[in-house]
Amino acid sequence: MTVHRRHLPGVPPWLAASLNFCSRCGQPLSFGPLEAETRDRLVCDTCGFIQYVNPRLVVSTLPVTDSGDLVLIRRGIEPGYGAWAQPGGFLEIDETAQEGAVRETLEETGLIVEPTDIVGVYSRPQAAVVVIAWEARVVGGEARATPESLEVRAWAPDRIPWPHIAFQTSAWAVHDWLLQRHPHVAATRAGEPLKWPEESA
Repeated sequence: MTVHRRHLPGVPPWLAASLNFCSRCGQPLSFGPLEAETRDRLVCDTCGFIQYVNPRLVVSTLPVTDSGDLVLIRRGIEPGYGAWAQPGGFLEIDETAQEGAVRETLEETGLIVEPTDIVGVYSRPQAAVVVIAWEARVVGGEARATPESLEVRAWAPDRIPWPHIAFQTSAWAVHDWLLQRHPHVAATRAGEPLKWPEESA
C-alpha cells in the first residue's frame, strides 16, 4: 500500500517521507490538531500514539594541537564526501554529549581529545540537526585516516580550506572558533564558503 504523505510544516521533505506509519503499531499516521497540543501533530488513529518529530543531536569537536593548529577531517562518507569538516556524529543514547564528541573524534581521527569550551550550538532545521561544537585539546592518539575520513590534517588558522568545507554548521563553528581564538584572522578572511544543499548540515 502506498501512502502519499501530505506536506508537514517545518519538516524537511526527505524526513517527512519516512513518517507514514506508527512506530508502535504500524498503522498509518494522520496529521492535524490534537486536544492539549499547541500545534498540529502526527498521530496514530488506531492506538493514539503521537509521533513527535525532533531534530537529531550531532556532537563534534574542534581539535587543537599544541601549536594552535585546527584538526579537520576530509570526509570519506556521504554527505560531504571529499570535503573538510570537524570530527563529529550523532549522539548515542548511552553517553553524555561530551563522551559522544570524544568517541566520534577518536573514531574519525585516531586522536584522543579533551573537550574544553563550547564554541557554539548550531541549528539547521533543513537538515533536522542541532550541532554542538567543543574546542578540544589533543591529549593522545595518532592522527590517521579511518573508514569515515580520507585524511586527517592540522590547519594553521589562516590556511583553513574555506571553499571545501563540507557543511554550513562546520563553517559556522570554525568561523566562531577563529573569532574567539584568532580574531585578526577571522576579520581578514576573504571570500565565503561554497553554497550547501538545502538538506545539508
